[in-house]
Amino acid sequence: MRVGFVQYCPAFLQMETNRQVLAALLEGIEADLLVLPELCLTGYFFTSSEEAHAAAESIPDGPTTAWLTTLSQRTGAILVAGLPERDGAQYYNSAVVVGPRGYIGHYRKVHLFYEEKLHFQAGNLGFPVFTVTDRSGETYKLGVMICFDWYFPEAARTLALQGADVIAHPANLVRPDCPRAMPIRALENHVFTITANRYGSESNGRETLSFIGQSLICDPMGRILAQAPKVGDAVEVVEIHPAEARNRRITQHNDLFADRRPEHYQLS
Repeated sequence: MRVGFVQYCPAFLQMETNRQVLAALLEGIEADLLVLPELCLTGYFFTSSEEAHAAAESIPDGPTTAWLTTLSQRTGAILVAGLPERDGAQYYNSAVVVGPRGYIGHYRKVHLFYEEKLHFQAGNLGFPVFTVTDRSGETYKLGVMICFDWYFPEAARTLALQGADVIAHPANLVRPDCPRAMPIRALENHVFTITANRYGSESNGRETLSFIGQSLICDPMGRILAQAPKVGDAVEVVEIHPAEARNRRITQHNDLFADRRPEHYQLS
């Protein structure tokens, strides 16, 4: 199965321009699963909640889900991409999962970072795992988390305990430590991880954030299979076998999950 990330620098609130750029980046790409960045069409550093809410849309009947479905049909890939979601009077930093047949599901970011707390509500859908198929018809389990969720080991662990073979991780990373941590998240949970970050800078008029690029794919042994540079567009696709994530036996006497002792993980 071929999986990959898309790294680029979105133009702030220029959704149509960003659609054209992403479509061009994916021209001729063959993959079963592609992960795009967090808030991939809008940009990130909103000047106000009003600006963030004006950019938000409903899922699954909004224009971004429809556009991603068309893009999925062109590439044949399952797509995971971030967008601001509106649900009635509530707003979320979300990621949608679509395939050639349309909407599969979505996730609302649980751990909000920095000024996201001013614009969005914390996610209320838990950490979902979706059963999907690749282009050959093989079934695998796909988990989703967003950006700052990586900082909380419980996020990836919750997905892995639900059987995720692959964790899709749309991101707009500004801290330098995530590329060091994701191999550990992959190793400790024995899963594949795909982090799709952006690069460039954005200002909200008060300060400027710079994004670190370095999107990466890790295997269940914590090895980096592909990594993008700090700056520059990149689409990296590698071959993986999701079944490799399902055997968590690391010695003849040890299984990473069977050896867990939850009864001792209590705060005294």
